[in-house]
Amino acid sequence: MPKLTLSVNGQPRTIDCANATLLVEAIREHLGLTGTHVGCDSSQCGACTVHVDGRSVKSCTMLAVEAEGAAITTIEGLATGNDLHPMQAAFKEHHGLQCGFCTPGMVMSACDLAARNPAPSEGEVRHWLEGNLCRCTGYHNIVKAVRAGAGDMNGGK
Repeated sequence: MPKLTLSVNGQPRTIDCANATLLVEAIREHLGLTGTHVGCDSSQCGACTVHVDGRSVKSCTMLAVEAEGAAITTIEGLATGNDLHPMQAAFKEHHGLQCGFCTPGMVMSACDLAARNPAPSEGEVRHWLEGNLCRCTGYHNIVKAVRAGAGDMNGGK
């Protein structure tokens, strides 16, 4: 079984995993980081979204071996100690979650959007999140949370 070396949430990690192991499986089963969720097994829901070298990726679509040497950030890596990341805080403040199952993937996707677009419009947020499904809500509060979080991440823009 090959050894895989990568950085996860800023920490160097080495794991043994088969070549066919999906990144989401490596994160959850080999690294014990269960904030990354498996929702559909078919790349439709976005619950498994993480950052690979700063870009959002559905981790159910990527083999773990493809991440060799990459910097992976999961939802567990966003907060600093007890201080929520601005996007996490915005989801809390604007009630951008209900059951919470989709929330880690939504937050990770939203952070990538905010890094690319510091002041996204409602339409831009809705378009960006098309690959992230929430089965509990109509997205109104999620969109508000993403826009507020983007502003907070980018100095109130």
